Amino acid sequence: MNTIFLRLEGPFQAWGLRARWGERDTVDAPTKSGLIGLLGCALGLRRENYELRQISDALRLGVRVDLPGTRLRDYHTTGGGHYGDVSHRGGTRLHTEAYVGGVLSAQVTSKGEIKVKINENTKEPETDVSERYYLADASFLAVLQGPPDLVTRLAKALQDPVWPYFLGRKACVPAEPIFDGVGEYGDLLAALTAGRFTPRVEMAWQGRTGRPGALRLLLEVGPGQGNRQYDNIDTPARRVFRPRYVHEVWLPLGEASSSAINTMEG
Repeated sequence: MNTIFLRLEGPFQAWGLRARWGERDTVDAPTKSGLIGLLGCALGLRRENYELRQISDALRLGVRVDLPGTRLRDYHTTGGGHYGDVSHRGGTRLHTEAYVGGVLSAQVTSKGEIKVKINENTKEPETDVSERYYLADASFLAVLQGPPDLVTRLAKALQDPVWPYFLGRKACVPAEPIFDGVGEYGDLLAALTAGRFTPRVEMAWQGRTGRPGALRLLLEVGPGQGNRQYDNIDTPARRVFRPRYVHEVWLPLGEASSSAINTMEG
C-alpha cells in the first residue's frame, strides 16, 4: 500500500503559512508542514527531530477540498495588567518574573535577561495583542503517497498516537478520526478521485444549494510545474521551510466516489 488517507474535519482548523509575530494566519487548505507535524505527534517525534524532514521528503501530498469552510478572525490578547498577588510599581520588569505574558522589549540586560515593555500610564506590562485566523466547518481529504513501509508505520501511529494531534493548532480538535485508511493508487489524482465523503459533508451539501459541480484539488508536483509555497520542512527546530510546488485542478463531482474506497484497509 503506497497511499494513506487523512480526513481533516472539525469545528476549527488553522494551517499557517506566513504566520509572524502578532498575526497568525491560516491558508485555505492544509499545509504539508502542518500535516508532517501532525504525523510527528502521532509518532512521538519532537520538533527538533531531523526525521521530520526525511518523512516530508519521502511523501507527496494531495488535498481535496470537500467543504472550504469560513475564515474567522480572533482578536486575541494575552499578558499585561495585574496578576494574582503580583503588583507592578513601574520600572524595569523582566520576562522571567512571576506574571503572565507582556510585550517583550528589544532591550537585554547584562545578564542576558529580556526586559518587558511597561505602559507609561498604568505602570503595568503592556498587553500583547495578536490576530488569529481559523477555518470554521471545513472538511478536507488529504492523501500522502510514499514508500509502503513508511505508509504502514504512519497508519499504525495514527491509530495509536504517542501524543495528541490537532488540525493545525491545539485549539483545533478533529471531529472525525483522522486516519481514513490506506490503499494502492497510481498517483495522487487517482487516490483523491476514489476517496469517500463523510456523512457531515453529504449533509452540508444537502442543506445548502446542492452538491457542487466540481471539487478543488491541490496536487504536489515537481519544481516549476505549479505554484510555489514554502511549507516543505527544512530545519524543524528553527522552523525553516523550503519551497514546494502545488498544482490546482478541479475534479467534476460525478467522477468522485461517494462510497468507501474498496481498496482501503484499516
